[in-house]
Amino acid sequence: MAVRTFTQPRSLNESLATVMSGTEVNGVVRSEAAAKESQQSYPAEAKDPLASHTNPHSKPGITFAHQDRLPKLPIPDLDKSCQKYLSALKPLQSPKEHHDTIMSVQEFVKSDGAVLQEKLKKYANGRANYIEQFWYDSYLNFDNPVVLNLNPFFLLEDDPTPARNNQVNRAASLVVSALSFVRAVRREELPPDTVRGQPLCMYQYSRLFGTARIPTENGCQIGQDPTSKHIVVLCHGQFYWFDVLDDNSDLIMTEKDVALNLQVIIEDAAEVPIQEAAKGALGVLSTENRKVWSGLRDVLHREEGSNNSDCLNIVDSALFILCLDYTEPTTGAELCMNMLCGSSKVEKGVQVGTCTNRWYDKLQIIVCKNGSAGINFEHTGVDGHTVLRFASDVYTDTILRFARTINGGAPSLWASTSPDPAKRDPDSFGDVQTTPHKLEWDMVPELSTALRFAETRLADLIQQNEFATLEFPHYGKNFMTSMGFSPDAFVQMAFQAAYYGLYGRMECIYEPAMTKFYYHGRTEAVRSVTEESVDFVRTFWGENPAAAKVETLRKACTKHSEITRDCAKAQGPDRHLYALYCIWQRAIDEEGMEMASSDGYESTRPSSPEVSEKVNSVVGSPNCNSVISENGSLSSSPHSPVQHSMPALFADSGWDKLNTTVLSTSNCGNPSLRQFGFGPTSGDGFGIGYIIKDGSISICASSKHRQTSRFIDALESYFLEIRKLLRQLKRRGTSADKTASRAREAEDRPNKAGRLKSRGRIILADGKTQTPATESITESDDEGLGGYFAETRCC
Repeated sequence: MAVRTFTQPRSLNESLATVMSGTEVNGVVRSEAAAKESQQSYPAEAKDPLASHTNPHSKPGITFAHQDRLPKLPIPDLDKSCQKYLSALKPLQSPKEHHDTIMSVQEFVKSDGAVLQEKLKKYANGRANYIEQFWYDSYLNFDNPVVLNLNPFFLLEDDPTPARNNQVNRAASLVVSALSFVRAVRREELPPDTVRGQPLCMYQYSRLFGTARIPTENGCQIGQDPTSKHIVVLCHGQFYWFDVLDDNSDLIMTEKDVALNLQVIIEDAAEVPIQEAAKGALGVLSTENRKVWSGLRDVLHREEGSNNSDCLNIVDSALFILCLDYTEPTTGAELCMNMLCGSSKVEKGVQVGTCTNRWYDKLQIIVCKNGSAGINFEHTGVDGHTVLRFASDVYTDTILRFARTINGGAPSLWASTSPDPAKRDPDSFGDVQTTPHKLEWDMVPELSTALRFAETRLADLIQQNEFATLEFPHYGKNFMTSMGFSPDAFVQMAFQAAYYGLYGRMECIYEPAMTKFYYHGRTEAVRSVTEESVDFVRTFWGENPAAAKVETLRKACTKHSEITRDCAKAQGPDRHLYALYCIWQRAIDEEGMEMASSDGYESTRPSSPEVSEKVNSVVGSPNCNSVISENGSLSSSPHSPVQHSMPALFADSGWDKLNTTVLSTSNCGNPSLRQFGFGPTSGDGFGIGYIIKDGSISICASSKHRQTSRFIDALESYFLEIRKLLRQLKRRGTSADKTASRAREAEDRPNKAGRLKSRGRIILADGKTQTPATESITESDDEGLGGYFAETRCC
């Protein structure tokens, strides 16, 4: 048998330094209109292959066809960013604090701000994106464990086909659908994401598969093997691999073939007692502090070509990791915990929970014994919107493939499909290994000791966090829109009202909005607390009439939608000010000056639920010892008694106030997901993932034991109470609902037909009392703009 060799994935860091090809491409100006025109030049069959699978006119290249015409991420106006910054802080500060912040901002605008703005413009000239390098650095220099701090999770709905609701069949089905997605991306046949016909940046899809976060002594790198054709399977902490694609990215295994391999793996893994297998569960090391993990990887790579080095290369270069768990979580909270960080269970002094059956530096598909499935992903290079598209298409494909077993003419999700592996000549597969291979690590004493300590620290981390879920069945998007509200804004106000009802105060809240309308766009921070929202929560909890409560709610939601739209246009203040802060650090480095520090790099992380872990700043507090090097990457400067004058805005307490996120929220949802979430972003905060479906709301909350279940209960009570108030006003006819139907208006007029037609009790449908079905699904004007993972309102 020929020996397959695996090389370490190539670093992608250099690609960020690639100079952007100006504002014109082949004479066409970069703009949203140009990108949309480029996308529309493709036939309908290529843009939407579903139901046109028999059409041979699929046009490869559509996935990235419009990339060169997407507009460049704009650098906002400095004065406007500062005004928005002050507006975001005002409801969170006392009058004196806010006055001090105003003075600091005015000083900043007059002095350092203008200089930094010009330097930022110069820095961005020729680059793909003014924030991109700083954004990557903030992730890659994060030194704490990525589990519970950076990696989010998705919990998929159960497979609607009963035969697949067992572990082997569900896992095989998900693998085959995932590989079809990989093929569509590599062949550039995946239709681009769009919002109202406007194409979005698809760059992140090129970084989704075959990638790994690789720690080094000086921060992490993202490595990728773009030719990867194998997957790695984890079972009871043991590692297996086999090839699944040929050199053309066509599938070389049927679903039955994959299921057979997985069954063999499960049976083989069970031969080793779980307590014994735990001693070699090297995946636990990926949960370590990044510098510790870097040192341990050096041990594994100590001898190039050694068994351990080859095994590590096989894992790093895999398309993705498939985790087969032996447990069957039952409650929503248990399922969410399993997908985010695994379970911790110690038997006879040995960790036997699923937390040892993970590899957090890569994309992971996790399948429980009962068929429950989810996704956990490394977050540096991809946002949730990208992974949600992957999860949604995979879920959809599993259903369509089942449909084709009933009716061969049922549609396919893909523009083209792989030749049937069962009908191919095995020689056409090329140099592949379809039989599962078990990776046998050489457990040298250094690794055995490190693994034991890594597991105990991971168990501590898991025990420090708790999870609670709400699956609210009484109403959802349809009811909210029928009442004239943006669903996202409606739920955001619920978080503020519930928290205020428990603690009597407002805290800093974060929600991301997608900026993928722009080339290499990521997210912008929506600051949900406004003067209007403060007025609403105080009115809601006061002794006030229902009309006043609903009116202030409406104003608060309108303001939230306005901010969301602004952020989706990349006009929010957070990313802009963070970039100015990074430019200031970079200038210090270039001048050869050293900056005193007290708390290390982590306070320079961006303002996002993915990156923050402590109460300190999550956008970029000045209390750090990291500076930007000449090539744009972050490096550390030694402590020095010399203090460099810090720009007034960053030295002001308001900077830390706004960047200390207590409620880190994110909207993600479509029918393929049951839940999604992430860990809390500060020691006294909550991590809140939510999905707004047509007739329900799903919420997963996490915290470091801050009465998470009580907060969830408060949310449920609020949702019921606000519906009661809205119904009261509907019955009284005092709500200015623009979506009310003409039929209802006619019904409210004086009855001239006599008393017979007024007899009987009016029956009101739950949540849909005043509007017809066609009205209840009307999209709000900010639909598709907000949400960290739900940037297109399903993601």
